[in-house]
Parts: sequence; structure tokens; C-alpha cells
Amino acid sequence: MTAAPAAEPPFFVYGTLLPGQRNHDRFLLGRTARERPALLPGALLYEGPGYPYAIEGHGTVHGALVVPAPGAYGELLGLLDRLEQYVAPGHPRNLYERVAREVRAATAPTPTTATTPATAPATTPAPTTAWVYFAAAAVTRSLRTGGTEIPGGNWLTRQAPPAPRTP
Repeated sequence: MTAAPAAEPPFFVYGTLLPGQRNHDRFLLGRTARERPALLPGALLYEGPGYPYAIEGHGTVHGALVVPAPGAYGELLGLLDRLEQYVAPGHPRNLYERVAREVRAATAPTPTTATTPATAPATTPAPTTAWVYFAAAAVTRSLRTGGTEIPGGNWLTRQAPPAPRTP
């Protein structure tokens, strides 16, 4: 179960807002205090028209946890809501719904040392409640019936669509 979000929860981003992608610098540069790799369990990622959609499902989406810079929260929230075409909860014009979900920081495997045997359990970071933009209901229905899932839930490792053939 997802806890209620903090007064200013971080954001989980998974597509064009990731570092190196076309919207990162436009919307996040200079407005974040910290960005770190993160995972969103219980979700699937689908291709969109140049950007992805996350929907509820039995998978994991790879992305980044973005903590706004001090004093930048309201501006960043407004910018991201406009980018994601989010009007209000359940609004019929929403392209995405902004919802609070638990995400986990992505961690690399712990190296083994003389004091940490290979059989020692890896530590798992505590979940963090963050805002996530999921596809709105109508978009989700369309994706479930005819969308293209991104295998592995990672926008950065997806295969580019094949180029059109010319005779």
C-alpha cells in the first residue's frame, strides 16, 4: 500500500525527463537538488508517440527519483503537470494522472569483501513515496488492447522502431 505523499514529495521520471533525454534540461536543469536511479515496481512501460506511458501492471519501470531544489517545488510541479497534460485527479482531459507511489532507489550489487561474504544479504533501500505520472484511464485502455510494451521497462534501452522501407 502506498502511504500519503509528504508535503513536497519527489518525482519519479521514466522517459524524456531522464538525464540525456530531450526534456531533461528544459524542465529539470537548475530545478533539482538530487536525481538518482530508481525503480517503480508494479508498473509496465509502453511506447507512446515519442514518449512513454507507465501503467499499472506486473513489472518494474526504470527511471530516476528527482528531488526538487529548495524553493523550486511549486514551479517544478506546475511545469511537469503542464508537460504531462495533467489537469486534476480523474479529469477527462488528462493525458496522465499524477499519483503517489512507492519507488525504490536502484542499487548496484554489493561487492564482496573479507568482512562481507558473498552469502550476506544485500541491503534494500527503504521505499520512498513519489509523484508518478501514469497514463490516464482512456490511454491505459488503449495501450492494454493495442499498445507496444517496452520490454524490461526501461525507456533508455528500448529498440528504435524500424525505418520505413522504400521501394
